[in-house]
Amino acid sequence: MTTDIPAKSPEAAAVPPPGAAPVKQPAKQGHQRLLTRRDRLTLGLMAGLPTILHVTLVWVTALASILLAFTTWDGIGFDTIKWVGFDNFKELFTNNPQFWPAVEHNVVWFVVLILIPTPLGLFLAVQLDKKIRFSRVYQTAFFLPVVLSMAVIGFVWQLVYNPDTGLINSVIGANEPGKYIDWIGDPDLNLWAVLIAASWRHTGYLMILYLAGLKGVDPALREASALDGANEWQTFKNVIFPTLRPTNTIVLVVTIIEALRAFDLVFVFNKGAEGTELLSILITNNIIGESSRIGYGSAIAVVLLVISLAVIIPYLVATFRKERRA
Repeated sequence: MTTDIPAKSPEAAAVPPPGAAPVKQPAKQGHQRLLTRRDRLTLGLMAGLPTILHVTLVWVTALASILLAFTTWDGIGFDTIKWVGFDNFKELFTNNPQFWPAVEHNVVWFVVLILIPTPLGLFLAVQLDKKIRFSRVYQTAFFLPVVLSMAVIGFVWQLVYNPDTGLINSVIGANEPGKYIDWIGDPDLNLWAVLIAASWRHTGYLMILYLAGLKGVDPALREASALDGANEWQTFKNVIFPTLRPTNTIVLVVTIIEALRAFDLVFVFNKGAEGTELLSILITNNIIGESSRIGYGSAIAVVLLVISLAVIIPYLVATFRKERRA
């Protein structure tokens, strides 16, 4: 005859038998602080100081520039600031012979960066994506101009364009008296000379962007295209390039911003002399030039800011919408 032994409940099992030593229950751990007071202080300094500097040097100065665009001020004493309304903008659009050439040059800058460095950067990225030998060496060589300062690039290309001992004049035999080609001083040539130097630098930057985009292409798409009998060009045109649409958008925005903020290279070459006027050069010449017109220079800066926002805001809106849908 068998009898069923009742199973002990967890509570009963936890009770020690008579005479036995009590079983110590593990102490419940309270809420542990993840960050100490010292950690909070360190993070506050690391995040707070850059934030204060950014707000002070970027946002405060930008708002001040917008307000100064409606005034006249020579920069000496705040009591000389006078409110003039839209007079600076009226003068800018109607009585400044340098404004519209500067706008035209910024547009030319953008068109050249789209037509030359963009396809060249894409071509280099496609070739390096094939995992050829010494691809890392080639990537470093092509990306090196992006790492260099714009001032350094300007000095290097000044040596190339030197009318007496420069590389180009020496190669084409134009370094003799009476045959000099002044690439930097000639108003008909200096803008194109600067654009060649800018394209040389911009190509490496776009190459890296496109190379990152090509790394994200699904290899299965290439295999399926090969099984369908498509050659290399057909695969790129019909399969790979459509998948680079997000990269193309980034490249477009980056190129527009690069064309609008162009300054360093032109200033190093000839300080924005005739033929290379840009909006950024006009801002600098009016604010810190011989005749300081801070209000007028701020008006030009506001125009440049509006053009930049007209490009950046739609891009940010489209990006945030994609993230929400995802």
